[in-house]
Formats: sequence, C-alpha cells, structure tokens
Amino acid sequence: MWQKFRNGREARNMAQLYYRYGTMNSGKTIEILKVAYNYEEQGKGVVIMTSALDTRDGVGYVSSRIGMKRPAIAIEEATDIFGYIRDLPEKPYCVLVDEAQFLKRHHVYDLARVVDELDIPVMAFGLKNDFRNELFEGSKYLLLLADKIDEIKTICQYCKKKATMVLRTQDGLPVYDGEQIQIGGNETYISVCRKHYFAPMITSNKEQNYDN
Repeated sequence: MWQKFRNGREARNMAQLYYRYGTMNSGKTIEILKVAYNYEEQGKGVVIMTSALDTRDGVGYVSSRIGMKRPAIAIEEATDIFGYIRDLPEKPYCVLVDEAQFLKRHHVYDLARVVDELDIPVMAFGLKNDFRNELFEGSKYLLLLADKIDEIKTICQYCKKKATMVLRTQDGLPVYDGEQIQIGGNETYISVCRKHYFAPMITSNKEQNYDN
C-alpha cells in the first residue's frame, strides 16, 4: 500500500490517514519530498504542511539534512487545518505533514476529518517518542487515529541494532530531563537503541579535551 503512495498512484476513494514515524535521521523528510515530487510529476496537486515550531531553516519550510528544501504551510496553535484544506479553490490529491509530533490534539482530529469528510489522503511523518522516552502529543493521537501506521527504520549510532529512541545531549553528556521541545539537529539529538539510550557511549567535552 505504501509503495502506491510513493509512486503517486493511490486512488482518491482509498483515502486514509497514514502515520509514518521514525527516529532522527531516518529519512522522514526525504520521503515527504519524494512523494510530493511523484504526485506533482503526474499533475496531481499536493499540500505540504509542517509545524511552525520547527524553525531550523525558517518557519514554513520542509528541509532534509542532505539539502532538499521547499516551502510548506506552517501549522500554528490556532491553525484550522480542516478549514484550510476545505476552502482551497482546488482540492489537493493528498496532504503531507512533516514534524507531526509537534501537532496538538485538535490538529490531528482535523487531519482525520480531512480524510473522512473530504476524502483526501493524509500522510503524517514524525517522531514517536521524545528524549524522555514519552510520547509527543501529536504522536499520541496519530497512533490512536491513524488507519495505517508504519515505522521508518534506521540504526543506532553506536551499534547495528534498530534505533528506537532519541537521546538528547548537552556538552557531550546525555540529558534525560527538561522541556519536551527543544529544536535541534545532530548537535543535540542522537538516534539510539534501547541499550545505548540508557548507557550511551559518549564522553563530555571536558573529558575529550583532557584526553587530547
């Protein structure tokens, strides 16, 4: 089923809410851009959305770490996703959502309404759990409401096991407490397996400097 979406061939009457989750650096954004390209190449319009909280490349952009980037509709706290899609002059063939973990409950319910009432497929991509190993609000409700759930796999930074957790670091040391949302990339977060989440193989900057 997912292969059909990747190739831009899913029929409109098969509209479903898809949630694809993965840890950092699992290629979620690249998948969004690939799906959008495939649809648009066939003349099928898409809407790309992302959380306004993700400001790494400016508000309202979907960008991958390999340099692919394009504008997107920024979802803020008060954004009426359902109303926005409903009132478009031309209905899109599908809706793609990046950084879906940052969505609020009402946003996810809006996405479900887009599928059920407007018969438009929605594909949401994001993290499942935060650095404290707790569900994000958006992830929680996507896991509850999605018709199809799929994991995008990547490997642990320290071994060959599948990465299932995100480790936050500061000054080279693991951080397990603090505010849930702190925007950052590889300098802040590491994708790890369960074993190396609790026993990461990292040293502080001070120790590194001392060893040198």
